[in-house]
Amino acid sequence: MRHDAHGFWISQLDPPEPRPALSGERRADAVVVGGGYTGMWAAWWLKQRAPDSEVVLVEADVCGLGPSGRNGGFCNSMWFSLPTLVGRVGDAAALEVCRAAESSVWTIGEWCQEQGVDARFRHGGYLQVSTCEAQDGTWEPVHREMARLGVAELGIELNLEQLAQRCASPRFRAAARYPAAATVDPARLAAGLRARLIESGVELFERTPMRRLRQKGGDPVVELEGGSVRAGQVVLATGPALLAVRGLRHALTATSSHMVVTEPVPDVLEEIGWTGGECITDSRAMIHYFRTTSDDRIAFGWGGGGVIYGSRANGKAEVDPAMVRQVEAHLRSFFPQLEDRAVVHAWGGPIDVSPTHLPVIRSLGDRVHAGFGYTGNGVGPSQMIGRTLASLALDSSDEYAAPALVDPPASLVPPEPFRYVGGSLIRKAMLRKERLEEQGRRPGPLTRAVCGIPERVGIHVGR
Repeated sequence: MRHDAHGFWISQLDPPEPRPALSGERRADAVVVGGGYTGMWAAWWLKQRAPDSEVVLVEADVCGLGPSGRNGGFCNSMWFSLPTLVGRVGDAAALEVCRAAESSVWTIGEWCQEQGVDARFRHGGYLQVSTCEAQDGTWEPVHREMARLGVAELGIELNLEQLAQRCASPRFRAAARYPAAATVDPARLAAGLRARLIESGVELFERTPMRRLRQKGGDPVVELEGGSVRAGQVVLATGPALLAVRGLRHALTATSSHMVVTEPVPDVLEEIGWTGGECITDSRAMIHYFRTTSDDRIAFGWGGGGVIYGSRANGKAEVDPAMVRQVEAHLRSFFPQLEDRAVVHAWGGPIDVSPTHLPVIRSLGDRVHAGFGYTGNGVGPSQMIGRTLASLALDSSDEYAAPALVDPPASLVPPEPFRYVGGSLIRKAMLRKERLEEQGRRPGPLTRAVCGIPERVGIHVGR
């Protein structure tokens, strides 16, 4: 088995030739920091809306080689977040965000078709399954809100027989199906975005990490290794690295997630009936997530990785042999038919987690805007967030400029070292709780009490 930092999707593409690093002082109408999905979508929409503007994008590595190119490729909408949204922003705004997030899924598919980008976009829907009694009916609060707000058809409950017709596993009990979802090859989507940005005239500077953000003569200046960019507008889209930015250090937490992928197993997929391209998760807080690939593999991940101290992943977020052994064991427990089949690649990556589990756009002054906090659900919403960031940077009052995700009421996490220590203890308790529940056992009062701490201090856990 190959185990590395970049993972299976990126390994299937020819290595990109890095763009030159930035050197010296530059001026631009807008500078985007971060070459993942959010930053690239923001740069794309900036250039589309203002073709004559000078748009610069700087990336610490090579665009698309970070978490955007390594993730599970779930292109989901946000309907499963409807109760959280309703509680924070009210009915009308919650529906607006969810409809925009659904539209973002279709926009990505249409963009790929229009731009000739073969990102393997496949509309198969999303299944949230239950694997133990404690997970049964987890989706009921979502479906109640959907029914109350007149969109019940967008979330459908499946019994075990109906679920088995889409994917059969000895661990499954029931499921909710959300049709507004697709899968993509995440590295192909990232590579396609990068190529189209270059063609559109966006200036890309790679292997150019940001050192700090400051003001000069009333303008924001991004200081970089080897140079600087003074710009009219700044978009920050660096994921967990935003923890190093003043003003955002209490706005998110960084954790890790790890994945494995099998050899091609078309016979297994046929046997279990998983031929419709559905992306699937269980209903844990530390979710398992899995999908099929265009060449009939199973890609399987687990969000049970450790909390990252500050913004420093230190490599373990990407390569963690002990964690990968657990992920592989979990994969085989879901699909025993894989007992004699090979797992060929393993990898991991950091995740930026917001306290609300909702993505956030935060303004840091009049001309600096940051997008972050996808909590592992960024492929679909990142296009929507990138488009909003572009509208804000253009000082536009269009329909994209003011969704409820822009500058919401602050939900803060503790400073280090309390974030890391507390987060690690809570993670350990949650893993114990979910393991006991899957064994049909009731967690003890101390475990339940520790698991309840986040909600008691205003931090949402779960979907």
